[in-house]
Amino acid sequence: MLKNIFPTLGRFRFTVQIIMLFVTVYGGALLGTYTVDRLSQALPSLSCAFDKQTGDHCILIVTQHQLHHRIGEALTKAKDITLKVFIPTLMSVGVFFMFFVFLNKAFCGWVCPLGTVQELLFRIGRRLGRPLHQFEPNNIGRVRPVKWLMLLVLVLGLPLLAGMGVASNELGDPYCQVCPSRLATTLLTADAEQIALRTSTGINFFLGAAGNALFGFMIIAALAARQPFCRICPLLSWNAMFQKLSPMRLVKRQHEKCEKCGVCEKACPMDIHEIAREHGKQAFHEDCTLCGRCAEYCPDDDVIQIKFFGLKLFGSSREYYKKRVKKESPEGLPKGGVIWLKPVKAEK
Repeated sequence: MLKNIFPTLGRFRFTVQIIMLFVTVYGGALLGTYTVDRLSQALPSLSCAFDKQTGDHCILIVTQHQLHHRIGEALTKAKDITLKVFIPTLMSVGVFFMFFVFLNKAFCGWVCPLGTVQELLFRIGRRLGRPLHQFEPNNIGRVRPVKWLMLLVLVLGLPLLAGMGVASNELGDPYCQVCPSRLATTLLTADAEQIALRTSTGINFFLGAAGNALFGFMIIAALAARQPFCRICPLLSWNAMFQKLSPMRLVKRQHEKCEKCGVCEKACPMDIHEIAREHGKQAFHEDCTLCGRCAEYCPDDDVIQIKFFGLKLFGSSREYYKKRVKKESPEGLPKGGVIWLKPVKAEK
């Protein structure tokens, strides 16, 4: 039937063009506003969208409008954001990764001043004969999630909400306000200013009081437990997210004696019991600070190693183990005795 009316496809197309020309140019005046709106949403043709009576809608007008009034302005703002936000952030993160590549989580076990203070307090506690408290496999899991909660809420969540104006501006650095390291390092320089409570606002007072309480808890706990604050430190969880990217890591090979031995887990100041059961990369637990005590107290040669780009920096040794246990037990108890109170013996 169409062949009889339109002998060629070209003529059929031309007929459609004439009809659509009539509809798009005069359709608005003839068909009314309602029909115009329906056609405007359906026909992406090239009539001027500024003609209020037109029967179609030009997508190019919309594109230009969006580019001019939204995307262009957004890119201008993005330029400022790039210069003021992304580049400084990338530089800060870049510097972190430069050190992290070489140190990995050894910063926690070798450099962190708060970690050193806690270790000194623990040694004092051992010399004073205070009882040793350790986390067992059945309760260590209750503590480990706290460091991730500290990271998400205090380090990332509240500062971001404060920057967006959702939370109070005083919550811009909540973790710094409660961090025990801030108090410990300043007190070591005979500066007591940081321990004073700020009473200007309720938030400042609460954060200051929480920081002082946490600092006091850490001091007391460190006399009886190894690295108490390190277990909940958000920097440990931050480093744990990237520990697999560093070429420095802890590696343990499978050994038949490990199931019966367990000396390495007794030596671990973070109570990582998995070190006695796991091997390979799995032995490098998220709580590990690369202190190396597990390697020091492993009684078999090269079962536990600290490697950098696959090269051994330190490995367990039978001879090293024999020398080490003569001075200190795996749990950190000195063999030279205490200077004040007698050690409390565990009840059998």
